[in-house]
Amino acid sequence: MQPSELVALAREYGNPLYVYDAEKIEFQYNRLTNAFSKVERLRINYAMKALSNISILKLLNTLGSGLDTVSLQEVQLGIHAGFTPDKIIFTPNGVSFEEIEAVAELGVQINIDNLSILEQFGTKYPKVPVCIRINPHVMAGGNENISVGHIDSKFGISIYQIPHVLRIVENTKMNINGIHMHTGSDILDIEVFLYASEILFDTAKQFKNLQFLDFGSGFKVPYKKGDIETNIEELGKKLSKRFLAFEKEYGSPLTLAFEPGKFLVSEAGYFLAKVNVVKQTTSTVFAGIDSGFNHLIRPMFYGSQHVIENISNPKGKERFYTVVGYICETDTFANNRRIAEIHEGDILCFKNAGAYCFSMSSNYNSRFKPAEVLWKNGKGHLIRERETLEDLLQNQIMLSL
Repeated sequence: MQPSELVALAREYGNPLYVYDAEKIEFQYNRLTNAFSKVERLRINYAMKALSNISILKLLNTLGSGLDTVSLQEVQLGIHAGFTPDKIIFTPNGVSFEEIEAVAELGVQINIDNLSILEQFGTKYPKVPVCIRINPHVMAGGNENISVGHIDSKFGISIYQIPHVLRIVENTKMNINGIHMHTGSDILDIEVFLYASEILFDTAKQFKNLQFLDFGSGFKVPYKKGDIETNIEELGKKLSKRFLAFEKEYGSPLTLAFEPGKFLVSEAGYFLAKVNVVKQTTSTVFAGIDSGFNHLIRPMFYGSQHVIENISNPKGKERFYTVVGYICETDTFANNRRIAEIHEGDILCFKNAGAYCFSMSSNYNSRFKPAEVLWKNGKGHLIRERETLEDLLQNQIMLSL
């Protein structure tokens, strides 16, 4: 999208504002499917925790995507957006058995990641198909918060506990139809991913009636010019070849599944915020915007670096700024960053704001959540209204004291 188009949207819908480019989402989806075009049975399950607006879900549904969900509410939103239960997989962690039962009753594929729940579910619902999430004990991912396949992770059943899994399956006669893993996000080295895949293949050999193998995701996208990203084309070539060989060895048709979130929507997202104040101190020039970590927490939570552009003055002379928010604690988006000269009232654009940005937003400091707009066919479409005071008060009850 062009700076002028984004500025126009900010003027029309106000700030702060999230904007998503439908064409980029479609491009990323097609890029992934093309990389694995030699696999006859390929299934992409969008990890909706990245961005769960129902219009985004509807868009991905029209592209042929399934859904990866982690809560009953995500399942319900997915169904509301038009996904049929057979196109949804439920991969929770640490939820109640009652929640898993509620999802199973909707006809959604269940993915279980601990022995206790596996035995309970197999005992009560032996005929309901179940996928097993393994922990391959592989360290991968951009940092400790998004690396989920290592030995100390709370996610998945350890590969060293597979004999126990087999005992549960034998005792309950339950139906295991899939094996799943997820090593982490922002994977740089595809060889690490391929190494973990071999562990998944070895595990799959021990189950006779599988229908699919789910390799998770974690594909890294570039956050700045020249940044490293997962070579999805090379991964597609190497993993497809290995998967097809394993499928032949296994002796029955298998579906290759992925669950990308960030890969599909991150680069499609833009976060627009207005500069409230330019503040010169003895050592720093601060650009204070009309937002904070209540709207975009990734830089503070993950240490992520979003490219920030002054779309009101894109060709201006660059100066160094520290971009901060209006929250009552320190909420620094960028330190000493080169940005085209900023004036009060300018609109700053944060790139790569499609994944884990709005979905992690809050009402901290009693601030309203932003509006969301989908840019499609050269036009902006409002897909979420900006919150109001009535939204903050809706579920509160004032006692008569």
